[in-house]
Order: sequence, then C-alpha cells, then structure tokens
Amino acid sequence: MVRQFFGTDGVRGQANKYPMTSEVALKIGMAAGHIFRNGEHRHRVVIGKDTRLSGYMIETALVSGFTAVGMDVFQLGPVPTPGVAMLTRSMRADLGVMISASHNRFCDNGIKIFGPDGYKLSDEQEEEIERLINGDMTKLLAAPLEIGRAKRIESANERYIEAAKRSLPRNMRFEDLRIVIDCANGAAYKVAPLALWELGAEVISIGVNPNGTNINDDCGSTSPETLCEKVRELRADIGIALDGDADRVLIADEKGNLVDGDQLMAVIAKSWKERDMLLGGGIVATIMSNLGLERFLTKQKLDLIRTPVGDRHVVEHMRRHGYNVGGEQSGHIVLSDFTTTGDGLVSALQILAEVIVSERPVSEVCNNFEPIPQILENVRYSSGQPLERDDVIEAIKDGESRLAKSGRLVIRPSGTEPLIRVMAEGDDQNLVQSVVSDIVGVLKETAA
Repeated sequence: MVRQFFGTDGVRGQANKYPMTSEVALKIGMAAGHIFRNGEHRHRVVIGKDTRLSGYMIETALVSGFTAVGMDVFQLGPVPTPGVAMLTRSMRADLGVMISASHNRFCDNGIKIFGPDGYKLSDEQEEEIERLINGDMTKLLAAPLEIGRAKRIESANERYIEAAKRSLPRNMRFEDLRIVIDCANGAAYKVAPLALWELGAEVISIGVNPNGTNINDDCGSTSPETLCEKVRELRADIGIALDGDADRVLIADEKGNLVDGDQLMAVIAKSWKERDMLLGGGIVATIMSNLGLERFLTKQKLDLIRTPVGDRHVVEHMRRHGYNVGGEQSGHIVLSDFTTTGDGLVSALQILAEVIVSERPVSEVCNNFEPIPQILENVRYSSGQPLERDDVIEAIKDGESRLAKSGRLVIRPSGTEPLIRVMAEGDDQNLVQSVVSDIVGVLKETAA
C-alpha cells in the first residue's frame, strides 16, 4: 500500500498545507479513535504538543475528530513526547497523540500516535487509519449520547518529572553540579529545568521563552553552538541540549565540546554492563552510528546491532530481541527500562548519574572512543527518484568499492524532507571526503 499521510515518524508537513491541515487532522482523530474503541468502557485519548503556533489549530481539529467518534480527550498542553507516551500508559488511555515536528522549524508540524502500551503504532495500524480516511467517514460518527468530552489536565508536567526522576538511583542528587540546559524553546521548557533544580543542581536555562515561532530557532540540539559557548562562559560542569519535543539530547562537556548520541550510548552501555543492567549483550543503533562506537563495544565484548534510520526501527528490534538500550547518533536514545520512546531528559540524567558516581568530569566520562572520520552531506531535490538514475547508481557503486576495506558508505532519502543524505566514514579522511564529494556532485547534476 502506498502511504498517503504517514511517514517514518507519524504524519508531518508544513502547517496549513496538505497533509498537515485541520481537515486531515480531524480525519486522523476520527479514524484512530474508531480503531482503538474496543469494549464498552469510556474510551480516552491523551493529547500533548510542543510550542509551535500551529499546535493550537491541529489540537482543536484532533479533539473534534476524537470526540466525534466517542472518545474522551485529555489535553496535556506543552509536554515532551516521552511524557505523552508515559501518560498514555499511566492514565490507562486507549491512545496518546503528540503534536510536534520534533527538530524541524516552527512552520512544520506533525502528529505522532501511541498505542495503549505507549509504543508508536505499527505499519498495519497506520495503514488501517489511512484506509478509513479514504472511505466514508460518516459511518464512524458516534450517536449523540456517545459523543466524547474534552478536559485539560494540569498535572502532566509534574507527573512526567516524577517519572523521569525515578530513573535514577534512590537518593541521587546533583548538588555539586552547575548545569546549562537549552530547551530549544520547545516542549520541555518548563519540565527539564525544574527536574534538574529539584535534584539539587544549579541550573542555568536558555531556550525557555517560546513564542510560537522560535522553536529550534538557533537553539537546542540542532544548533548547540550557543549552549557550548554558555558552558564555557559560565564554567559550567555540563551543558544539555534538547530538541523541540525533547525526545533527543546532545551534551556539552565542561570545556564546551559537543558530545553526540554515539558517545552517550557508549557511556550508558558501559555503565549498565558494569551494574548488570544491560540486556541483550549489546545495544541497538542505526546505520548512521560511527564505526568508532562499534569498535569500542567490541572491546567491551558487546554487540552493536544496526537498523535502518529512525527510532521506530530501533525500538522494534529492541522489543523483538530483548535489548534495553538503543538509539541514534542524533541523540535520540531509548532506555526501555524507563521509557517506550526516545527521552532526552532521562538520557541526560543517566549521564549525570555516571558523572556523580565516577567523580570524573564530563570530558572524561563521555570520551570512550575516538570517532573515525565521518562526513554527511545533504542534497535537496525537487522531483523524481534521484537514487534510481543510472549515473547515480554507478557513482554509489564506485564509492562502495573505494571504501570497501576501510569504511562504510550509507546513501538514503530523508523520511521527512526531499533530501538525499550521503554519509561516508573511514580511517582515511581524504578518501572519505573524495567519495562523498563525487557522489554529491552527481546527485546535484541529477537534481538540477
């Protein structure tokens, strides 16, 4: 089935432009609500959002759709994506919805749907939603007495903070740490600084003044330069950068040097192995994770299992094969002992706990391996399928041949934008750069 609405992470697009319109959002609410109405009990859905201006529009449309098919709606307001997943389970809801385009600009928005277990929907469930949207939706409407109600929940942030703190060892405190946190003017602008303050840290907050249009705007994990500079300026012990919906995190050490998701997963894997917490004999990452991480884990007698890009693929493999640590180089880290999806705050807390326990600075804790040279370039295209052209196929084959003994080449289309991502890594940086440049050159000729 060719998908019309759902991509690699829910439905996403430019706000007020198909498919991210009020009309489509209403239909998604109706279709999803209908599918998850099982039994005679009052059915409920929780809806959270980040701080985008279009969130009001999408939320209202979803509420209308869900109540029209007989579901009660609990509106959480701005809350991180992992908070929605957690509250879906905690409140015994039939569905959870997060309105967010994650790390994208404010003009984009998206709809992520979680089942009653707190995990994102399966391909089959998303396809069923699309099938219903394309059919006669009047058949889904509830009788007058069965129309749902809507209610705002004021305690969502506090409940999420308590859940996040429970991921730490009992009595763990951060009283000796000065922490700079950048919340990207997004969903965690209240909860993340408050959680760190409750744990005793001295907290300096930036990116905590959302106005509807400044989410991810030169701040957060997609633009961590301001965070790194602030850490150096204030001589902080650590910097934490979240993205717009707080499901991913990057770290700055006390010197203002950036630490990516690969290094963070290495810290957690090593620490959890030493504490007999690590399950599966390794971790799950994607094809984009650095070869240096794989070599480090091998020395620790741990496996690195690679999946296609996207937290969904990571989580599916973790669930199927019994792993409890997985994630992406971008900082989207899933710790299934505590969460069902990526959680930037919980991941950061694990790093802070290791800093406290080991009594070492972040620059030492988060420096477990030397990344090998890795170069990523994006090529934007306007139409067609560039990767199916003969000259592009030939250039990729040539690049794979040149890197065969000393590195890797990964070419993939973005799941959310009209981009081709070209990534190569290897011990010889000049060779890696040459391979990437050659392929990008051919792709740009194709895209022109």
